Amino acid sequence: MYTLVKVLLTALIIVGSSELAKRWSLASTLLLALPFTSLLAILWIYIDTKDVAKVAEISWGIFWLVPPSLVFFPVLAVLLQRGLAFPYSLISAITAAVLTYIIYVKILARFGIQL
Repeated sequence: MYTLVKVLLTALIIVGSSELAKRWSLASTLLLALPFTSLLAILWIYIDTKDVAKVAEISWGIFWLVPPSLVFFPVLAVLLQRGLAFPYSLISAITAAVLTYIIYVKILARFGIQL
């Protein structure tokens, strides 16, 4: 039952954001810019385990991985604005983000930061 509540609450936030985007772009953009996925995951992990060390570890991991995740958005926007079909733009943006993650994690490792 608890897992079902977590799934429903998480799904409601995501669906609510996408529905809001249909009506008010700025409001939905602000809502989607918040790290709801991270917040919910951290909340569920803490509630399930009460392990603050695990929450801290995940928080640091998220912090270090935010910069490469930002590659996705401008790549998607530029490709769409240039007329590339949505599926190809999406796949290209995901690919760019994944490649950026791989390179970024290797760079962090050279500085002794392990994720």
